[in-house]
Amino acid sequence: MASPPILSLALPSNTGRVLSIQSHTVQGYVGNKSAVFPLQLLGYDVDPINSVQFSNHTGYPTFKGQVLNGQQLLDLIEGLEANNLLYYTHLLTGYIGSVSFLKSVLEVVDKLRSINPNLTYVCDPVMGDEGKLYVPEDLVSVYREKVVPVASMLTPNQFEAELLTKLRIGSETDGRKACKILHAAGPSKVVITSINIDGNLLLIGSHQKDKEQAPEQFKIVIPRIPAYFTGTGDLMTALLLGWSNKYPDNLDKAAELAVSSLQALLQRTLNDYTSAGFDSKSSSLEIRLIQSQDDIRQPKLTFKAHKYS
Repeated sequence: MASPPILSLALPSNTGRVLSIQSHTVQGYVGNKSAVFPLQLLGYDVDPINSVQFSNHTGYPTFKGQVLNGQQLLDLIEGLEANNLLYYTHLLTGYIGSVSFLKSVLEVVDKLRSINPNLTYVCDPVMGDEGKLYVPEDLVSVYREKVVPVASMLTPNQFEAELLTKLRIGSETDGRKACKILHAAGPSKVVITSINIDGNLLLIGSHQKDKEQAPEQFKIVIPRIPAYFTGTGDLMTALLLGWSNKYPDNLDKAAELAVSSLQALLQRTLNDYTSAGFDSKSSSLEIRLIQSQDDIRQPKLTFKAHKYS
């Protein structure tokens, strides 16, 4: 007589279980490679779905690999659901390269919320930077009209915030106004991760705790490091997810911790490349993620938020 099959069972996570849909590179740290490890260090169970699998990031002269399509994403979700493995506290998304895949992500949001109505969806609307779009233009309207309304927290850069709000951001006041426009469209938490105003780099954060009241807003002044890094946006959004879940009513505190971690990591990366004899200004630097794990787990609070009155 054949023995009955052994049932597999995933224990619930006490800290939080994150589904992270992002790109993956074999070598280097971008997308899921930049986001999963830090979230695990902060105590989260993280299940990655790799929207692409490339040999390396696309900043190198060449790359090889595969791209996941929308149906393949839904197949993975179907497999999880068939085994009652689709309970998540958080969904995290980063770079998405096509409208069809983004629409499948929206289906995933609906599915996850049907299982856990309290799901927190943290969305980094990766579309471009410094005036340059690096996704198909028709993605912008899908983000603006479909994704922003279902997001819990949004982490655009200055250019992406401008695309989503149709507002040019040339001052701190503009940045704060852009956050309010995004709040009105959906998410209660907005962090514009980098704003360049008169040569100064700022982060502006905004938390609307009550629709009837003005949001609590703050800024963090960020130093300019004379180098170009890859994977920093993906890491920043992961850190904001991790810390804002630990401090749900203090987005400013979460941002202080996230910025402090990131800046320590970037400084270490720059120092290590310089020590090895590389010119930091001649190419993009791969972040020293593993070597900076103490700065992620227990950051020294070196950056303070200044609240707007």
